[in-house]
Amino acid sequence: MQQIDPSIFKAYDIRGTYPDQFNEDVAYRIARAYAQKLKPKLVVVGRDMRTSGPSIEDRVTRGLMEQGCDVIHIGMTSTPMYYYAVNALKGDAGMMITASHNPEGYNGFKMTGPQAIPSIAYVSNDELYSLANAGQFEPVEKPGEFRGQVSMLDGYVDAIFKASGVTDFGGLKIVIDAANGMDGMILPKLLEGANCEVIPLYWQLDGRFPNHEANPLKTETLTDLRNKLVETGADLGIAYDGDGDRVGFVDEKGNIIPGDIIAALIVKEILKEKPGAIVVYDVRCSWALKEEIEKAGGKPYMYRVGHGLIKLKMREIGAYFAGELSSHYYFTNFYTTDNGDLAMLKIIQFLVEGKKPLSELVRPIMRYFHSGEINSTVNNVAAKLAEIKERYKDGCHFEIDGLSVEYDDWWFNIRPSQTEPLLRLNLEAKTKEMMDEKVAELLAVIRS
Repeated sequence: MQQIDPSIFKAYDIRGTYPDQFNEDVAYRIARAYAQKLKPKLVVVGRDMRTSGPSIEDRVTRGLMEQGCDVIHIGMTSTPMYYYAVNALKGDAGMMITASHNPEGYNGFKMTGPQAIPSIAYVSNDELYSLANAGQFEPVEKPGEFRGQVSMLDGYVDAIFKASGVTDFGGLKIVIDAANGMDGMILPKLLEGANCEVIPLYWQLDGRFPNHEANPLKTETLTDLRNKLVETGADLGIAYDGDGDRVGFVDEKGNIIPGDIIAALIVKEILKEKPGAIVVYDVRCSWALKEEIEKAGGKPYMYRVGHGLIKLKMREIGAYFAGELSSHYYFTNFYTTDNGDLAMLKIIQFLVEGKKPLSELVRPIMRYFHSGEINSTVNNVAAKLAEIKERYKDGCHFEIDGLSVEYDDWWFNIRPSQTEPLLRLNLEAKTKEMMDEKVAELLAVIRS
């Protein structure tokens, strides 16, 4: 048997290059290992539009059935629609074949237990790796059955609108870039009959991503969207990642709005639904998000980076919404999952109700100066973290995720990568001059 590369097992997902790191055999063994650990009766299986998806889906189905599970296919799907399907079909587990925003040539899994609860609540990826790599699986009394394929699109769209409360699109003109990813299948149904003008970019499904990488966090992937927005005089620009769980936004002037600022806008709508609710945000987010949560009457809760970790924490503490700098937005009223479609509808709702351009609505929130995430390669991550901790010992320290240090007029967070010898720096200050100064100062320390 092929030795499985342990680096494909990320903190909460599985992702590698196809076919050398992640292929049909590797997928088969991971599926059997997951089934052996959870012993689910019914597993929901979906896939994105990547060219390796159908053959991997076949082997995953075989592995699950040989381990005693019944399997139902939902065909090509976005990750949010897959989360919906696990709940709607009352699956005991789910396996989504996707590499999310990664370029062509990657594939992997996003896996859940019942209710779309992240797989890491049931089995760590380290344990899953050990089981799959060994390839020695427990015998079962009888194999499972294939229960066919069902379409979830109509039910998903109905559920999204019910959760959003949106009925009026206000005649907005919107440019939406699906990046040849899975939302190109969702959007025509979602926006069918909506009172708005939609200008589509790259809605045709194509796992080769012929136009640009499906990652709205990379500024260069938004060039076509920004150009089309200005050219058409549209009110809003929207960009999805490959599997539809993340979504980025551009204002009417072509300015990219950071994910934490978008979360601050959604919070204003969310806390009308659930006054006083707990709202989770990650350690990289602006001070402004915490302040806006408090201003709207919510209870801010800072937590670690990562969709698998945040969803589990939301369930643990009873949070109603969460937002990340990475443009993940999580909704308790949609199975405590991240959902780009629901985030889009909430921003449209905010624009329609606000009766102002997006640039004006975000201006008072964008009151600080944020560096964005800056990566640096280091030889000894632990030693460098210790050095920085000592150098900035006069600040307020907390170690929720890496090291965060706060001062009266600036803060920084530095986190180690889980898979590479990297340190990731995020820094914010009350003036641009201070931000630039402190970024240069920290990078000099990190890279010395």
